[in-house]
Amino acid sequence: MGGPTLEMEPVEPQSLKKLSLKSLKRSLDLFSPIHGQFAAPDPESKKIRMSHKINVEYGGIKTAPAQPLRQVDSGAGNQGSVPSNALALTGPADSRNSQKEGAQNALVVGPSLQPKGQNDVGNSGKSTAITSASAPFSERLTTSAIIERIPSKWPRPVWHRPWKNYRVISGHLGWVRSVAFDPSNNWFCTGSADRTIKIWDVASGRLKLTLTGHIEQIRGLAVSSKHTYMFSAGDDKQVKCWDLEQNKVIRSYHGHLSGVYCLALHPTIDILLTGGRDSVCRVWDIRTKMQIFALSGHDNTVCSVFTRPTDPQVVTGSHDTTIKFWDLRYGKTMSTLTHHKKSVRAMAPHPKEHSFASASADNTKKFSLPKGEFLHNMLSQQKTIINTMAVNEDGVMATGGDNGSLWFWDWRSGHNFQQAQTIVQPGSLDSEAGIYALCYDVTGTRLVSCEADKTIKMWKEDETATEQTHPLNFKPPKDIRRF
Repeated sequence: MGGPTLEMEPVEPQSLKKLSLKSLKRSLDLFSPIHGQFAAPDPESKKIRMSHKINVEYGGIKTAPAQPLRQVDSGAGNQGSVPSNALALTGPADSRNSQKEGAQNALVVGPSLQPKGQNDVGNSGKSTAITSASAPFSERLTTSAIIERIPSKWPRPVWHRPWKNYRVISGHLGWVRSVAFDPSNNWFCTGSADRTIKIWDVASGRLKLTLTGHIEQIRGLAVSSKHTYMFSAGDDKQVKCWDLEQNKVIRSYHGHLSGVYCLALHPTIDILLTGGRDSVCRVWDIRTKMQIFALSGHDNTVCSVFTRPTDPQVVTGSHDTTIKFWDLRYGKTMSTLTHHKKSVRAMAPHPKEHSFASASADNTKKFSLPKGEFLHNMLSQQKTIINTMAVNEDGVMATGGDNGSLWFWDWRSGHNFQQAQTIVQPGSLDSEAGIYALCYDVTGTRLVSCEADKTIKMWKEDETATEQTHPLNFKPPKDIRRF
C-alpha cells in the first residue's frame, strides 16, 4: 500500500475558493449555467446596426436617378471606351449572374465630362456611363470617392501687403515697455524701464520731450482724446495724470498694493482703469482721484484691460488664464471666459467689429462681443509668450512675442500672412530681441513696436509688393479646434 501513498504526496490540497480566485476563467467554467452558448441575437439591434452601416456606406448616392439606366442599356454599344469617373458597387455575392445583371446592380454616380467628339448620350456634358459590376477590383476599391466632398466654409483671407521696418529710434536707456498715440496723430509717447516717458514726433521720429517722475519702470500709457491729459502707470504702484500744457503731474491715484501692469481710458466717461499685480482692476474718477470700484475676482495679476462704450464696458485678462467681463454699474463680474490654458497677457478689440482677440502662449483666440462667444483660433501658433497685440481697421492684426517675432494676421480668417523677426540693435544680445508693446497710429498705416533692446521700431506696408510678388499661401484648416 506504500506505492499509492507516495503518488498522492506531491498534490497539495486546495480549497474551491482559492482555485476560483486564481483564475476568473476557471471560476466561469465552474459556475456558468450555460457552456458553449452565445447570447441569442437581438433582431431589433441587428436591424439598427445594418441600417446605420448602409446609411454610412451609401448615404452619398441615395438620391441617384434611376432613369439613366435604360439610356445606358440602349447606348452601351455606342459608348465604346468612353472615359468616365463613374464607380460601380458590387451586387449580391453570387458572381455568376454579375455579368448579366451588371446594369441592375450598378449605381450611377452623376456627372462626368465626355470628349467633345462624342455626343451619343447628349450635349449637356453629363454622362450616365456605368461601369459594370464585374469590373476589376482596382476600379471599385472604395466607395469614399462617391461621397460628395463638402467645400470648405472657412473664409478666404483678404490679401494684405507685407509690412517692413522703416525706422529705428534709440534714446531710452532701458527696456521700452509701453506706447500710446496722440489722437491728433502728431506724436506718440513711450514709457521705459529707465523710468522716463519720452514723446516722439511721428513724421520725423525725433525726440520732442522727456518726462520724469516715476521711480520704477512704466508699464502703461494712455492719452485722453477729450482733455490735454496723459496717464501713466508703473511698477512703483503709482498712477499719474500729466497735464501736457504744463508738462507736469497734476494728479496721482493711490490705492494699488503692488505694481500696475496695464491702463485704459474709457471712451465716453471720464474714468480710468488700471490693473496690476494685486489681482484687482481699479476704476478711478479722473477728476476727483477717487476709486469708484475695485473689480476683484481674478486669482492672479491683471495684465491686460480694454474698455468699450457699451456693455461689457470693461474686459480684463489675467495670469490666472481667464478673461472677465465686468458690469460697470455694479462693479460685478458679468461672465468669465476660461478658454485659454496660459496667461492672457494681451487683448485687442477690433476698431469696427463687435469682437476682440486675446493672446496667450498656447493660442490666439477670437471672441464675439457682447456675449463673449468663442469664434475660432488663429490658424497658426506663434509658440512663444505673446506680450502685446494690435488691430487696425483694415483687419491686420499684429502680435509681438518674447523672442522678437512679429507676426501679422488677417483678422477675418485667422490666416498668418507674414512672420517678421526683429533685429536687435548693434551691441545688444540676441536674447534682447523681445517685443513688449505694439500700437497702430490713428490711420492704421504705421505700427510702432517697443522692444527689449531699448529701441522703438516703426513699420509700414511695403508699397512695392503685389499679389504676384507675394502670393497668398492659404490652406483652409481640415479640422477646426473648438477650444
